[in-house]
Amino acid sequence: MTLFLGLGIAGVVLLALSLIFDGVLEGLFGGVLDGLFDGLLSLPVIAGFVSMLGFGGAIVLGTTGVGTFAAVGAGVLAGLVAAWLTWKFSQALMRDQTNATPREEDLVGSSGSVVTAIPADGYGEVLLRLGGHVVKLSAKSPAPVERGTEIWVEATLSTTSVSVRPVER
Repeated sequence: MTLFLGLGIAGVVLLALSLIFDGVLEGLFGGVLDGLFDGLLSLPVIAGFVSMLGFGGAIVLGTTGVGTFAAVGAGVLAGLVAAWLTWKFSQALMRDQTNATPREEDLVGSSGSVVTAIPADGYGEVLLRLGGHVVKLSAKSPAPVERGTEIWVEATLSTTSVSVRPVER
């Protein structure tokens, strides 16, 4: 029973180490195994197998009257299931794609409103939506624009300022 519990604890420790040394086994042989096992020999998969081999074997050995070989068999079966589930879960996480990060150029053509009046020869402030977030930027306009006016972004001047014009309706 102690050997099984030791394997279970070693698997959990290996899983914790996989968070620190992510990708070590994948690059261990200089890329020779790239694509061969498709992540099947990754540290989290091996850790899941070892921990479930240990804990599954300990549970079977402690709760039933079967011998050590049957407990090893049950532990191996539980380890294979845990390894397969870990492998499939990691593949699903790797396929998860996010949207592209919004850039300054994405502001051109967007609408917003003036929060600080824009003088003809200086800067004011506008609120715009960028990537679902409200951003407050400095704004310049060829003509004065009053507070609360709806505007369109004509160009980005820098990372924190835009050129705008009032919306005409």
